[in-house]
Amino acid sequence: MDEEKTLLQQIREKEQEYAEKLGEVKKETDLEVEAARNEAEALLCTSDSAGKAEAERLYWEGKGKIEAAIGELKQEAEAERTAAAAMGEKNIPRAVDAITGYVTME
Repeated sequence: MDEEKTLLQQIREKEQEYAEKLGEVKKETDLEVEAARNEAEALLCTSDSAGKAEAERLYWEGKGKIEAAIGELKQEAEAERTAAAAMGEKNIPRAVDAITGYVTME
């Protein structure tokens, strides 16, 4: 019976030894998982900031292009208005003659 107790005690000691090792491994694993979570969170914050900065850069770049296009359109419209006004001024004498001829019935 003494041998069985000794063998049983040895088994229990091994179980305790493995339980302690398992506990240590679990602690190490938990620490590594927590470190990975922290790193992932930091990467998310960094990528979020980078994304916002890139979006703002694209916004201002696009806005600049649109403003340049608007400026060009305004210049074209002004040139067309000036050309139309010049053509109108050239036709005023003929229009006056046509209107006065119609009114006076000449």
